[in-house]
Amino acid sequence: MLPAPHNVINERIHVLQTRWESYVTGGAFECFIEFAVAVNCLTEQFNRMRLPGLVRLCEGLENSTLARLGVPASHPIAREDITALQRQVDSLLGAVSNSRPTSPERRIKERVQETPDSDWIKPRSVWLVVGSEAHEMVEALGQQLNFFGFHTRKMAWGEKQPDADVPLAVLFIPAADMPRTDEHAYIATMRSNCGASQLIYLGVRPAIEAIVALMRSGIDLTIPREEGSSMVLNCVLDLVQNFETEKYRVLVVEDSRVAVALIQRTLTENGIDSHAIRDPATLLDVLESYRPDLILMDMYMPGFTGVEATRVLRQISAYSALPIVYLSGESDVGMQVEALRLGGDQFLNKPFNPVLLAAVVKTKIERFRETQRSTRLDGLTGLLNHTAAKSRLQIMAKNMTGHTALTVAMIDIDHFKSVNDAYGHPVGDHVIRGLAWLLKGRLRSSDMIGRYGGEEFLVALPNVTPDQAKAVIDRIREDFASLPHAHSTGAVFATFSAGIASYPYFDTAQSLTEAADNALLEAKRLGRNRVIKASDCRNDLQFGACTA
Repeated sequence: MLPAPHNVINERIHVLQTRWESYVTGGAFECFIEFAVAVNCLTEQFNRMRLPGLVRLCEGLENSTLARLGVPASHPIAREDITALQRQVDSLLGAVSNSRPTSPERRIKERVQETPDSDWIKPRSVWLVVGSEAHEMVEALGQQLNFFGFHTRKMAWGEKQPDADVPLAVLFIPAADMPRTDEHAYIATMRSNCGASQLIYLGVRPAIEAIVALMRSGIDLTIPREEGSSMVLNCVLDLVQNFETEKYRVLVVEDSRVAVALIQRTLTENGIDSHAIRDPATLLDVLESYRPDLILMDMYMPGFTGVEATRVLRQISAYSALPIVYLSGESDVGMQVEALRLGGDQFLNKPFNPVLLAAVVKTKIERFRETQRSTRLDGLTGLLNHTAAKSRLQIMAKNMTGHTALTVAMIDIDHFKSVNDAYGHPVGDHVIRGLAWLLKGRLRSSDMIGRYGGEEFLVALPNVTPDQAKAVIDRIREDFASLPHAHSTGAVFATFSAGIASYPYFDTAQSLTEAADNALLEAKRLGRNRVIKASDCRNDLQFGACTA
């Protein structure tokens, strides 16, 4: 079982403090490197937990630390540098302490799914700093945020910050497109008082000078006015999503035992799993069983070189895009360039800097995984796309046995074309995202949710009977009907219809989908805004009889 995120945070803060105190006391270069690694690990953890304010503080400390890394002869660093770093450490620890809620009580609507204890560090309040001309849009946005369990507080520009828990986010909505000098000053004050919060500015002009000025004042994210409240809600909801991502996996291809030990120690300190092989001849077999996210490849090994091994991998489709980082003592620039031209992604020299090695490995893996995700996820909702959803359902259906249950639902937003026609496609997209957010919030992590196409969704619920599925989907239908979708002049409401079908009455992915789709058509024929169960007749795909 994975440790709870708050336990990981406490442990990593303790490590950071201990290593910093060791360096201040002894001044050893190795202690400074270990401190830099500890800061990097804490930054990564805050990033995984969607805590941008704390990420900002950690990154500032990390940059200051790396700027003073130097070489062993430059340590211990000057007393004024230690004092400056100490101030940053204290600021970070103070922000972490202030970000903990003062009370464990959760004041959210009963219907909203309780967030697990892993978001212990995240308040549920959002402050809205509003200009004089944006009150109608803010009213609708506030309704949406309240629906999803957030506590909103409206403030005027320049209003004194309330004496309350530090908010999850502060949204600035100005009256004009161009922020004034006093607004920049107000943002800077809010930034200093809310170090762990995400600061969002809605309504910036698409000009780099204006955006950079806002970033310098303390804004984390700027959103064009035309993207409006839908993007704001998307960002705020994303902040409370904790994704315990699968551990990064690195295959080390290195014939030196000493080098392997140093590399694996660095990776372990950064929470990265690794497996090492000394004989590159076993590379293909190990790749098949270990499935790494990246290979750290030595240039020169017995039998053949790392470049030759890389050229082989680039001819195999499964590994053609797998990141490969060379780690070698080769100092000839021409050889390094040739190695990269023949399939490598980056070249690091031995002896390696552990902070740089960890940063390169993490960055390469993050981009590799993001590329893989982008081919499977729908860009608008973040759900599985049509192809990935069908593939996932096929796997789920193949794993069914006579003693298990699987229920599939086809969901379609009612009269969606009229929403687009009346309010425009951006509002229509907002309605689609609203249903996606609701499905993700109400269903289990084991359930499959995909955007099947347009305004249609495919849901698969393992170990759920038709009656149970109907109750769950019907409750979501009721909630969706009452969910306000904010736009520039207020809010619009929408409904959906759904059809459900279950294994073993339909025993393939295709028959389950067809059965649920036919039940959906029946729901629309009967007047929409309802959930219909398919007939329990296994071979009757026309559903002459359906159960409401």
